[in-house]
Amino acid sequence: MLDLKFIRENADTVRHAVLVKGVNLDLDELLRLDRELVELKQRVEALQTERNANAKLVPRATPQERPTLIQRGKDLAEEIKAQEPALRAHEDQLRQLLLRVPNIPLTSVPVGRDDSENVELRREGRVPEFTFPPLDHVEILERQGWADPERVARVSGSRSYLLKGDAVLLEMAVLMFAMDFLRGRGLTPLSTTALVRPETLVGSGHFPGGEDQVYKIEGDELMLAGTAEVPVNSLYAGEQLTLDQLPMAYAALSAAFRSEAGSAGRDVRGLIRVHEFRKVEQYVMCRADEAEGLRWFGVLLENAEAMLRALELPYRVVQNCTGDMGAGKVLMYDIETWVPSEGLYRETHSCSYLGDWQARRTGLRYRDEHGKLVYAHTLNNTGIAAPRILVPLLENHQQADGTVRVPEALRPYLGGRERLGVPVREGATA
Repeated sequence: MLDLKFIRENADTVRHAVLVKGVNLDLDELLRLDRELVELKQRVEALQTERNANAKLVPRATPQERPTLIQRGKDLAEEIKAQEPALRAHEDQLRQLLLRVPNIPLTSVPVGRDDSENVELRREGRVPEFTFPPLDHVEILERQGWADPERVARVSGSRSYLLKGDAVLLEMAVLMFAMDFLRGRGLTPLSTTALVRPETLVGSGHFPGGEDQVYKIEGDELMLAGTAEVPVNSLYAGEQLTLDQLPMAYAALSAAFRSEAGSAGRDVRGLIRVHEFRKVEQYVMCRADEAEGLRWFGVLLENAEAMLRALELPYRVVQNCTGDMGAGKVLMYDIETWVPSEGLYRETHSCSYLGDWQARRTGLRYRDEHGKLVYAHTLNNTGIAAPRILVPLLENHQQADGTVRVPEALRPYLGGRERLGVPVREGATA
């Protein structure tokens, strides 16, 4: 959400953001409602002023004047009451439109329609060259007996997953590795529920617009969040923090649920796009200072890259264009990790800076060094999302005999083991 005064004074800037981000919003309608609401409020305030002045005349009025004044007071009260439905309707309509106003992207953000126009910034790590025909992650899981897709599909339907044996230990290992790694970099570990109230999804910016992506609990005012960003963003909603409480930086672990509406036919095989997963999310609340926000953006990005380097996975960093960065973001980078079976990089991390856009929605403020109440800035980035990270992890570290090499960073979480699985074929190692 943007400040209404800013929107009024910078309508062309906001209109451009609406255009380049592809947001479905009629800004002229918003501005019209705003003007009408101002006029309604002025009318009600004028009537209230007249009513107050009239009330002061009653005690001093003569017996002949008093009935007329009393009746005028009643008439004014009725007129004020008659304005209330229009006033509330305008306020509700204006708020719904304000919730759709996108944040203003930094001038450095490339303009584009969708992810096909994102800009690659750099590539890191060595793409493996195999001396044997590499398997995809589904084949690795099946040959080692680490998955049972048919049985879990009977239980939970499509886009569900079930891991067995060493694959379970590997999934747990990457999550614990991420928590330990981020704790070592100063982030506070946090374990949170995925059950949230609808207003938390408004606060994070997922609503309005993303309702079809969220599972709802029938008969209860609860929903299932697709990232820990949602509950953590509302932990301090409506509160006034002190300057010394900032920054707050969390490594938040939670289950995550996404309906994947609109993705029919895409990535139906394996672990890429499942309805339920586990995720460690990096989340920061900091001072309302762009330089401070961009510094944290670099920190969160480097944390994610360092984890991928520790996992010995090749990746690339791309800058998201305006049409692929989401309404609330002023800057966004994706990290895409190499998937050998597909010969391409797959998104595994998204690093986002949102300025005060989320804090305005949740009412999160703090008093600055001058005692002024200002809205905090927020950022987020993936730490590790499992099981998706297992896709490049299994494929990049597969060996010719069918086993999977364990990167050194994960060995302490797997009892020091250097390989997972049993040999299922012969050949030279990668």
